[in-house]
Amino acid sequence: MKLALLTALTMTAFAANSVLNRAAVGSGSIDAASFALIRVIAGIVILCMVLSVRGTPLPLFRRARVLGAVSLAAYMAGFSLSYVVLDAGLGALILFGVVQITMFGWGAYRGTAPTARQMAGAGVAFAGLLLVLWPGPGSRTDPAGAMMMVIAGLGWAAYTISGKAESDPLPATAANFLLCLPVLALFLIGPDMHAGPVGIGLAVLSGAVTSGLGYALWYAVLPRLAQATAAVVQLSVPIIAIVAGAVILGEAVSALMVVAAALVLGGIAWAVTAPKVPADHS
Repeated sequence: MKLALLTALTMTAFAANSVLNRAAVGSGSIDAASFALIRVIAGIVILCMVLSVRGTPLPLFRRARVLGAVSLAAYMAGFSLSYVVLDAGLGALILFGVVQITMFGWGAYRGTAPTARQMAGAGVAFAGLLLVLWPGPGSRTDPAGAMMMVIAGLGWAAYTISGKAESDPLPATAANFLLCLPVLALFLIGPDMHAGPVGIGLAVLSGAVTSGLGYALWYAVLPRLAQATAAVVQLSVPIIAIVAGAVILGEAVSALMVVAAALVLGGIAWAVTAPKVPADHS
């Protein structure tokens, strides 16, 4: 029961990032660039505090830091910029779909041959993603915002893939947060930046609590979950974001959105729960 509650809390924290970002930049209380930068700074502070308590050093000077910092910066920038125009739930669905499909494709490219069930599930999920992204009658998806979230999804997928080799992901995350800050600053700092008290508070909350502490909690829970369980439980993140966006932010949930969410999440669930094919099958 304790593990289930901690897992649910972690998924809620991940979904809250979408709601907090949309609430902040969508209301105009802060611009997207300032939100992303403050979020990263707050994450650095809280993650370094956790590492200080653990007595763990920051592994800054490693080859993996380059890809980690750049991919994390792409995620942070794309995530914040997309929520200028995207609803919280829609953004979370695009992000999650792109991440999962990219990681599935990477696994196939690296030689893990997918089964027919995995291919079918990935195909259904991709069709759902196309449905929500495709411009046309009934579509409420802003193309520029959707593209920014696709970039965020590709960045997060690359970040996840590069982090699989880390023996201790928490200090690696803290190091990547620290090194991605100058990359973000280089591309995002401009003359039109502004930040009010509410926007700053939401950015700090997102960086320190739902990102920094959320990641720390996830890394503590993850070793206790089976791989398939860990994959499936993350399907709840877009659902939580859609519901929270509707309840807290008053976002409309269209029939198209419901169908797309069912296809994306159902397809991914079907794919990730497929049994592995034995190595000696013939």
